[in-house]
Parts: sequence; C-alpha cells; structure tokens
Amino acid sequence: MRGGAEHSQDPSRLSPPANEIGIVAGEASGDLLGSLLIRSLRGAGLATGFRGIAGAKMQGLGARSLFPMEALSVRGYVEALGSLRGILNIRKRLAKELIAHPPRLFIGVDAPDFNLALEARLKKAGIPTVHFVSPSIWAWRGGRIKKIRHAVSHMLLIFPFEDEIYRRAGIPATYVGHPLAHALPEKPDRMAARERLKLRPDREYLALLPGSRVGELKALAGLFVATAARLAEQRPGLQFLVPLVNRETRQLFETALHKAGRELPLRILFGHAHDALQAADLALVASGTATLEALLLGCPHVITYRVPWLTWQIMRRQAYLPWVGLPNILARRDLVPELLQEQARPEVLADALLRLLDDRAERERMRQGFDELRASLRRDTPRLIAHALRPYLT
Repeated sequence: MRGGAEHSQDPSRLSPPANEIGIVAGEASGDLLGSLLIRSLRGAGLATGFRGIAGAKMQGLGARSLFPMEALSVRGYVEALGSLRGILNIRKRLAKELIAHPPRLFIGVDAPDFNLALEARLKKAGIPTVHFVSPSIWAWRGGRIKKIRHAVSHMLLIFPFEDEIYRRAGIPATYVGHPLAHALPEKPDRMAARERLKLRPDREYLALLPGSRVGELKALAGLFVATAARLAEQRPGLQFLVPLVNRETRQLFETALHKAGRELPLRILFGHAHDALQAADLALVASGTATLEALLLGCPHVITYRVPWLTWQIMRRQAYLPWVGLPNILARRDLVPELLQEQARPEVLADALLRLLDDRAERERMRQGFDELRASLRRDTPRLIAHALRPYLT
C-alpha cells in the first residue's frame, strides 16, 4: 500500500492538475456512486483528475487510490473498534497529503463517519468540500446536522425529502436525483437479463445478496446459505443467483457452502448484481444500497440483516423511523418485508420468501410501488451534479 507520505515525495505531485478533485469512497456502493460522479464531471469538462481513496470502478475511470478502499469498509459500531486505529491513521495521512497538494475541490462519497471529519479539516485549510449522499439524519443521529454544517461547503442530495431538511438548516444543498435511478434502465427487462446471464427463460430464480463487505459476509453468509437450503427442499426446481463483488466475499460465501455440507442449485457471479436482480423472480437482500437497487430494477424482495447485540441496541435507541430498508423509508409504509435480528432465521426467511413466490398479486403490488418511487428518484443527475459543482471548478 502506498501512503500519502510517499506520494508527497513524488515530484509529479508538486503541481497537481488545475482541476484535480480529491475524492473518497468507503465501500462498494460508494465506489459505484463515485464512478457515476466522475463520469458526470468528466462529461461536462470540469475535471482532469481524481485522487484519494477509490474502488475498482472509480480506478477504472482513472481515479488514483492512495489507500485501499477495503480498509474503510467496516460494518457496525462494535466491529469498527478493532479497525479504528488504522482508519484514523489513513485519514490523518490523507488529510496531510491533500493539504500539502490541494485539489481544486474535495468530494466525500457517503462514508460520513470517515469523510465528515476529513472534510472539516480540509475546509478549514481552505479547500471547498462537497459531500455526496447525505447521512441518514432523517432516520437517526439527527444531531449530525451541526457537524455537517461545519464540514461541508455543499451537499448533493439523492432523496427529494432531504431538500427541506437542509434548507431549514441553512446548508447549501442540491437535489440531484439518485444516480442509480438515472443510470439503471427505466423499464427493466427480465428476459433480456436472463439471456445475458445465459439462464433458462422458463425457470424460477431467486437472487441472494448477502452484502458487499467482508464483515457482512462473515455475519450473513451462513444465514443466506441455510435459507437457500430450506427453500431448495421445499421448492424443487428453484435456482439461486449469488452476485458477489470480489474474491474475498466469494471465498467467505463458498466457506459457508462447504460448512453446510450439501450441494445447492446456485450460481455464484462475479459482480452482475444488476443482471441478477433483473433476472430473478424474487430476492433476499441484506439491508443497504442493494435494497434500492432491487427497487429500481423492479425485483420484489425480502430485507434481512444481523448485527451484534450491542450495535443493534445503539441503532434502535437512535432510530427515528420504524424501517431500515430504503424502499420502506421512501414509501413511508411497509412495502417490503423486513426480517431483522432475532427474526433473521432460516426458517422465518424461507417461509416469507415462499409466500411471496406463491403470491403473484403481492409481487405485482410491490412492483407498482417500486415504479412510483423510481419516478420520484429519476432526474438528469449528471447535468444536475455538473451544474451544482461548476462554481467550485471554474
């Protein structure tokens, strides 16, 4: 791993491009959003380079990552404690590098616990800071609005109801729509997705999305495998699609399969989560951005999650809403089943999924709700991002 100190000794860093942007994404969902943002700014001719912390998608577009993104992909309060020292060291070194060689603008993509403190330091040093994707202050930890005001020059919002929150707080903000709603097909085509994945058009498929972080796979892979095993027993012919983001998550899932001691009719995919969700009749999804992807791709699903007991108690005490899944939060109703913590058991999940597989009318009701939400999130996001950031880059 190459650190900030090493880069600061590189003569090429003494004169960074005039419109270089500092950027940090902390996990796979942020990498995807960051890649869409990079395309937006490059398409408008507003940026010549990106430097900071980036995943594979952002690096594929030329962003230089000074530290591995995976070092920031930590799940939950309790789990983060073991990685805290390393994460704080990365943040300190990155701040030093960016202040020594200032970019024209810094953009923190999600990852608020890491990025807001970094943004506050950079803003104090005279570097304009933008945060892309508001922390979920409408769901919990609303007091962070004070930290956001101190740290952020401009907030890019992805949900329409957030605009009023930031207007009241006096923080410059722009609703740009959700980048995924802009990027994903407006009318998902299940048969076309099955053709791309070389799946039989007449079979029944269930997508399993146990998360993108190593910590999530450690906690959830066994649960997802056990649920699939129950479904396979009760639903002969059901096929499973398992899109995983990298080698580490695949190894963890395969380890859970090996421990289960039985063969299952499943296909592990490297990536292809969007194709899997379009192709599937139904999905079991770990709470997070994947639930929004399932919504946008019209895939009925059940949401589940498990975290350590102490993390769950902290989250419950700080929560303002009765839901954790984005489809339900956006709809403000129970659109998608949520089975969390003590309800996240193989027999409970399997029963819920079987009921949905047998209830075509309920799946159609979900899809109609998804269509309404997709319409509210779909905007010309690249144009709106470029318009909001142009004053900082010209």
